[in-house]
Amino acid sequence: MSPSAMEVSAELRRRAVAHPGGFADLATASPVDPTPQVFIDALASAGGAPGYPLTIGVVELRDAMVNWFDRVRGVPLNREGVLPTIGSKELLGLLPFLLGLGADDVVVRPALAYPAYEAGALAVGASVVAEDDPAQWPEATKLIWLNSPRNPDGQTLTVEELRRAVARARELGAVIVGDECYAVLNEVDGQRIPSILDPRVVGDDMSQVLACYSVSKQSNMAGYRGGMIAGDEQLIGKIASKRRSLGLMVPAPVQQVLSAVLSDDEHVAEQRALYTSRLERLRVAVEAAGLQIHGSESGLYLWATRGESGIDTAMALADIGVLVSPGEFYGPSGTQFVRFAVTVRDEYLDRAITALQSWSR
Repeated sequence: MSPSAMEVSAELRRRAVAHPGGFADLATASPVDPTPQVFIDALASAGGAPGYPLTIGVVELRDAMVNWFDRVRGVPLNREGVLPTIGSKELLGLLPFLLGLGADDVVVRPALAYPAYEAGALAVGASVVAEDDPAQWPEATKLIWLNSPRNPDGQTLTVEELRRAVARARELGAVIVGDECYAVLNEVDGQRIPSILDPRVVGDDMSQVLACYSVSKQSNMAGYRGGMIAGDEQLIGKIASKRRSLGLMVPAPVQQVLSAVLSDDEHVAEQRALYTSRLERLRVAVEAAGLQIHGSESGLYLWATRGESGIDTAMALADIGVLVSPGEFYGPSGTQFVRFAVTVRDEYLDRAITALQSWSR
């Protein structure tokens, strides 16, 4: 029996930690940079919150979400079309339940994917299909997840690709959701990465279409769990009603912080520049070490191969003190790849680059 992902991860970490020169963790995709001053100021003024928070979010937050989608993503919305969430991972896991899916339904996820999409489907007994081609989505599909930019390989979807996906979802009568949590951290060919809610995709009809977003990476506040979902107002109302019944409310201080960070673009630009610099520096070292990079045009990762099992590559890298994620963790099509993350402080990135330079000689 092949080892589980947990067993592989434990062995990779054991090897990396044992490296006499220290190790660099390029596997864990958790923000490490300081939270911005706008966050700190908002949190300092948000201490008094004796009452229960609103599930739908206070007016100031809903307005901040609407303004953010319009200003940053080019998507016009009303207050009724936005809803705060407790980060985005809980939404990925709970959405099949919140939409009333069950054992007779199919949830489609990308061929390469973060595990939460599948976990949420399996939790309600739904079947899971990993498929990128809309023509291959089965008739029983009720929920479709897209991820652009995609974790782990940085693939982005064009307006035309998003349009085809939405058209197919509507043929099937399925809800389609764009997970866009990395969308503001890069541009492709100097252009903003399109949202699934972009008017060029949906026109003036957002029915059955949703987009979710997290501020964890853009604002380094993963520990505070701030996110949002937007789109079809009827679906947003249905989701909000179920969340209210379950007590799924974003804490009031987090709502205030979320309002502040969504209203400030300067700190996001600074973080984007930092990640871009790290990606460029790491890209040079990874290619010099003999790995081929595929995709990786956006997001926070480099998706690379040296033509062997991703687990074997990851073990070899762990032996020189560089911890990465094997592509097998994201689906069968990732078998010969590894994922390098740049959510790492510069001192550790420097250590990884030095190790890769030695490995290549």
